[in-house]
Amino acid sequence: MILEHKGKKPKIGKNVFIALTATVIGDVEIEDGASVWYGAVLRGDMAPVKVGKNTNIQDNCTVHTDTDKPAVIGDNVTIGHNAVVHGCTVERNCLIGINAVVLNDAHVKTGSVVASGSVVKEGQHVGPCHLVAGIPASMKREVTEADAEEFGRPVRDYLRLAREHMDIRRVDE
Repeated sequence: MILEHKGKKPKIGKNVFIALTATVIGDVEIEDGASVWYGAVLRGDMAPVKVGKNTNIQDNCTVHTDTDKPAVIGDNVTIGHNAVVHGCTVERNCLIGINAVVLNDAHVKTGSVVASGSVVKEGQHVGPCHLVAGIPASMKREVTEADAEEFGRPVRDYLRLAREHMDIRRVDE
């Protein structure tokens, strides 16, 4: 569902997959090749939400903002199932694991990984190229080139999956 809020309509790029049960509302920009999966909510009602090229926002994620605290997600990012990204910046080529939380004013820098179930505190900076885990998230190690290749796999997988899901037809019509 794509909704206008207070005169602001989402801007959707080319070849973007937005699942039928996802909600995109207000001041949201989704760039080319991105995908927003089933049950995800991108709510740009308090500040802008920006999603970069080829980024995937997986099932049941929440991307929201606070007043004057936009959510900015770079290119080639994976936001895992049930993650919450709130009023923060996630630069390009990052992976936010399943059920992770990234809070207001946090900044996850290029090539970094937030492990599943972790919480990045308000105002916390991660990276670049750091793997963090825990509550609160703390650095465990640097991301190697081999890691970067492996952590980039979901971006490629979700580009393929998005093309497949664009062709799915309802069977109850």
